[in-house]
Amino acid sequence: MMMNGQKMAAAEVAVQLPESKMVTENIGGAADAMRPFGRKAEVMNVLLRVLCMVTSVVALSSMVTAQQSSTVSIYGFMLPIQSKWSFSHSFEYVVGVSAVVAAHSLLQLLISVSRLLRKSPVIQSRTHAWLVFAGDQVFAYATISAGAAASGVTNLNRTGIRHTALPNFCKPLQSFCDHVAVSIFFTFLSCFLLAASAVQEVIWLSRSKH
Repeated sequence: MMMNGQKMAAAEVAVQLPESKMVTENIGGAADAMRPFGRKAEVMNVLLRVLCMVTSVVALSSMVTAQQSSTVSIYGFMLPIQSKWSFSHSFEYVVGVSAVVAAHSLLQLLISVSRLLRKSPVIQSRTHAWLVFAGDQVFAYATISAGAAASGVTNLNRTGIRHTALPNFCKPLQSFCDHVAVSIFFTFLSCFLLAASAVQEVIWLSRSKH
């Protein structure tokens, strides 16, 4: 009786082993399907988030510190002038967009780092990939429009207005214009980094299994 029992137990183990192996293979296959990128690509995605957050913060801080008082000669009269980022709707737009992009990048960075530490895929599903892609696209368009709007105002400040005696306001307000120029540069750089992240998500979607 004991011999028969041992044989039956061995047979059950022999039957169960292939099933366990199949379950393990299925789990591994699911993990591979969710991770069409290697670990290096996921680390690169995190790096893009860090850089985008930094550039957005620099653009934001440079703009909110853009203010200066000076005097300018108009029609021979020396007049006091004061410049501040909040006097221009375009500059306010840059501040608002940069703040939102910094928050978006920080959120995505925290999510990505926590998943990397748990050794799980940074992007969990196609739905997640589509949501992140949509967010990156929207913010990329917002940053490029903000940078373009601010560039127009800055160009006017540097060149003055034709057919009038208005001077180049950036000569007496050099510090103000320099802060604005730095902010605009990093705003466009944020747009580039968001676009790079969006490209990564498109590649992820093209490689992932339905």
